[in-house]
Amino acid sequence: MADFEQEKLTYHLAELRKTILSIIICLLLLFPLGYFLAPYCIDWLISRSSFNQNFTLNFFSPMEVFLVNLKIGFVIAFIIGFPFTIYKIWQFLLPALYDKEKKFIKTAVFCSTFLFILGAAICVAFVLPLIIKFSMSFATDKIQPILGISNFLGLSGWLMLAFGLMFQFPIAIYFLVKFDIVSIEDLKNKRPYVVIVLLFTAALLTPPDVVSQLLLFVPTYLLFELGLLFAGFSKKK
Repeated sequence: MADFEQEKLTYHLAELRKTILSIIICLLLLFPLGYFLAPYCIDWLISRSSFNQNFTLNFFSPMEVFLVNLKIGFVIAFIIGFPFTIYKIWQFLLPALYDKEKKFIKTAVFCSTFLFILGAAICVAFVLPLIIKFSMSFATDKIQPILGISNFLGLSGWLMLAFGLMFQFPIAIYFLVKFDIVSIEDLKNKRPYVVIVLLFTAALLTPPDVVSQLLLFVPTYLLFELGLLFAGFSKKK
């Protein structure tokens, strides 16, 4: 019996190794394409955030732009290869799941991916331009902004990640209610605490200005209510 369990563990570890290796190989193969597209993506992000102002970025070390393009190239490669990554992970987990669990995870993965992309898109479309415009409003004849490319892309990436993660809220609510970890009534009664937690989290994840914090808080709270609605509908079924 012990030998059988050992063989089973060895087999699963070998399959996990194959899965991770295939994902890494996929990313490495896609990296040249990502590196090629990186400058175009950076230019698009800058033009999207400029609000038709004279908005340019600077670099402060000889290799800074090269390193930024490397990082953006890997991000683009990961985004392009994301469907393959999900497929390989799903293929690895499939044998251990029941039909009900397969259906739930498949739906959760799809919804989670959609909400993450939606959150990042809202950030790029509305939040980044507003933050850049807000920061530029402090410029005077004697005080002129000099923005670095690393700082700008770091801020952009962090905000897109924050919005993508906060938009996972309905999935978390649905999961908690679906598996009876908390009840809908408890969540409804604790709305004031949810508001405080969301405001605090939004303050941590965004720059220290009220505009960006509210832009993250408002849709997240609406998604919380949407999660309650779907969870309640699921319970009734």
